[in-house]
Order: sequence, then C-alpha cells, then structure tokens
Amino acid sequence: MIGVRFSAATTAERFLPQRLALRMVPLLDRIDAVLFTADERGEAGRMSVIAFSIRIISAVIAFVSQVLMARWIGSFEYGIFVLVWVTMVIVGNLACLGFHTSVIRFIPEYRERGMLPELRGIVVASRLFVLIASTLIAGLGALGVWLGSAWLENYYVVPFILGLFCLPMIAMGDLLQGLSRANSWALFALSPTYLVRPVLILAFMALMLALGYAPDARTAIFASIAATYVTTLGQLIGVTSRMERIIPTGPMKVYFGQWFVVSLPIFLVESFFFLLTNADVLMVGAYLDPNDVAVYFATVKTLALVHFVYFAVKAGVAQRYAQFTHGEPERLAAFARETVSWTFWPSLVMALLVLALGQPMLVLFGPEFTAGYPLLFLLVFGVVARAAVGPCESLLTMSGNQNICAAVYAMTLAFNIGLNVLLIPHFGLWGAAIATSFAMIFEAGALSFTVWRKLGIVMAIFVPARRDA
Repeated sequence: MIGVRFSAATTAERFLPQRLALRMVPLLDRIDAVLFTADERGEAGRMSVIAFSIRIISAVIAFVSQVLMARWIGSFEYGIFVLVWVTMVIVGNLACLGFHTSVIRFIPEYRERGMLPELRGIVVASRLFVLIASTLIAGLGALGVWLGSAWLENYYVVPFILGLFCLPMIAMGDLLQGLSRANSWALFALSPTYLVRPVLILAFMALMLALGYAPDARTAIFASIAATYVTTLGQLIGVTSRMERIIPTGPMKVYFGQWFVVSLPIFLVESFFFLLTNADVLMVGAYLDPNDVAVYFATVKTLALVHFVYFAVKAGVAQRYAQFTHGEPERLAAFARETVSWTFWPSLVMALLVLALGQPMLVLFGPEFTAGYPLLFLLVFGVVARAAVGPCESLLTMSGNQNICAAVYAMTLAFNIGLNVLLIPHFGLWGAAIATSFAMIFEAGALSFTVWRKLGIVMAIFVPARRDA
C-alpha cells in the first residue's frame, strides 16, 4: 500500500486557462450542494431533473450547431464529418472497457462502507487505465485506417486519422462523467459533454472559418479536436479538485483484477447498447454516400429530443439502483417502477412534438434534408417502445445481472445489423429506419422480460406491478 494524493490536475493546468476552470469549481459545488441535500429518493429524482434539464438545453445546442455545421460545409462534407465524429464517440466510449460505468457501482459501496483505500485505488487506477487503453486503441486505429486506405473512399481516410487524435479525451471524459455520477454531481457529470463541448465545437469552427480555413469536414474535425481537449482537461481539473476535498490523503489499495472482471461484462453491455444506438448511422455510411448519411443523421438528431428523456432518467437513477440492490428488494422494485413513468410520459409528449415540428426543423439543415421527415414516423415507434420499459439495462447492470444484459444486447445488435444488411441495399434510408425501429422494439421487450425473470420486477408502463416467485 502506498500514500496517494489526487494530483492529475497538475498536468491539465499547463494546457488550460486555469483561473477560469478553477473558478467554476466552487460555483458548481454550491449549485450541487443546494440540489442534493435531501433524502435518497429525492436525490435520484433531482439528479434526473437536472440531467433532464441539461439534456433539453443540450438538444437545443446540438440541433443549432448541427444546422449551422450543415449550412457551413454542405451536405456531402457534413456527411463525412458526421460519420467520423459518431465513430470516434462510439470507440471512445468503448475504450473505457466498462470502467466508466463500473465506478458508479463501486464508489458508493466503498464510500458507505468506509473503504477509503479501495476508494482511492479505483479513482486513480480507472483514470490511468482508461488513458492508456484509449491511447493504444487510437494508435492501432490510425494504423488500421492507413493500412486499409485502399478499401476506403479517399475522402474518408484523412478525416478518420485526424479524428483518432481526440479519442483518448473522449474516453477520459466518459470516465470523468462516471466518477461524477457515482457522487451525484450532476453538473460535473453532464455539462462538459452535453453543454460545453458542443458550444466549443461551434465556436472553434466559426473562428476557423473566419480565419479563412476551408469549409469542409477536415476543418470541422480540427474544431472538434480542440473543443474535446479543452473540455476534458477542464473537467479533469474540476473533478480532481473536488475529489481531493472529500477523500482524505492516505494509503491506496488496487484490486484491478476484481474491477476488470466486473467491468468486462459491463463493457459488453455498454458496447452493445452504444453500437445499437448508433449502428444505423454506421450502416448507412457503409452502404450509402455522405449525402445520405447527412440526411439520416439530421433526422436522428431531430429525434434526440425524444431520446434525451431516457438518457436523463438513466443518468439519475443508476447510482440509486446500485444502493438499493444491497438488501432492499422492495424499495428497489418500487423505485424501478417509478422510473418507468419518469421515462415514458415525457418521452411520449416529446415524440408527438417532434412529429408535429419535424419538417420545419429539418428544413433548417437545408432543403434536401426534408427527405428524412417521413422516417420520423417510423423511428418514433422504437424510441417510445424503449421508453415504455424504463432504464432496464441500468437496473440489470447495477443488480449484478450484467452478463445476461450483455447477451440481450448482443442478440439485439445482431438482429439490427442483420436487418440493415438485408434492407438498406434494397430500400435505402427506409431500410435503415425499419431495421432501427424493429430492433428497439425487440430490445425493449427482451430487457423487460429479463428484468421480470431475474428480479421479479415488472418494467412496463401499462402492465400492473406484481412479483412472481
């Protein structure tokens, strides 16, 4: 055992205007202190409300920024940028190898049991592991793109290689989000990724265009790289500073093998879920040209107004699921049922709103983007079906059923990819929409059934709550 002091901010401070970053820390501390001081259920509810609010603002920011991006660089270059950026976000998330979620399970347990050496160990080890793993993956990815350039369209090679430079910071940002969620620091968890980064991407892009850079995908990727590094390093300073104040200096214990064994199935769950969420965009990119990618992505981005309800509730309840699984099955069941209502009804309202306003929203991207409006009527069924069962995968993962959850997602992902392969060549964007909607409906049914079989909890909005032996 060795003494440890959380000093990762030292390196980050060399790269940032540290006065601004450090001044934000006490402000966010005061806001979180006001928001998270009541009982346990209230804490989860407030975190979901904060997450919900952030995702509303984020959806508006993302929509405006993507409209401007499409207008600035045109649908073809925008399609290239979209495919590269979505791929980087997916791979960056996967590069955490599940640690960004497993820390949400371990940190509350160690804190409640007073296991400070283990708490220090997982905070330090997870950050080092994610940084090293993501850097290696980025290097291997760049090598793979270079070696496989003969099989890629020429306009994708350089943008993909450039995009890999921001992969380690995307992964670190996801881990820092997990560390913040484990402590119910809603603003530290969500605002960097969902508020700060998209605003900075837009700001850097506007600056580069004003300086005379070409309005193309490469410029957009350079702006994204700069924004990602500034955001993640600022978040690292904030989270590290706050950790130093709540965890006293002392010995550290590292049980990397145990953490990795738990993280690996979670990694599979998160991988399948993330791939499932974005497989349609990747498959469209594989079969169709960048213009089609742009239209489809703009349509999906419009649907994000419905998706964010699900993700906001998921962000707020995962930590509480983890705490209730320790000998409180009745409270877990009641709370889980409540989260289904939190997810479904706001999602339904947002779905109707999107269908009503979808066409004028897509016109903002450009006249050619309205081709995606009819797809919304099909895609919305899958989104609402997912919302109707609540955050089942978080409940399974936090209750120790991550293995079977991973199996469900593996089946769903295979089902989704199979449908895409069969339908996209014949029906184009309609094929992708059909595959995605059917896959989400299958996912919702399979996860709800699995929760009922494993935990005896009915996670379905219109099905009466009951427990079966």
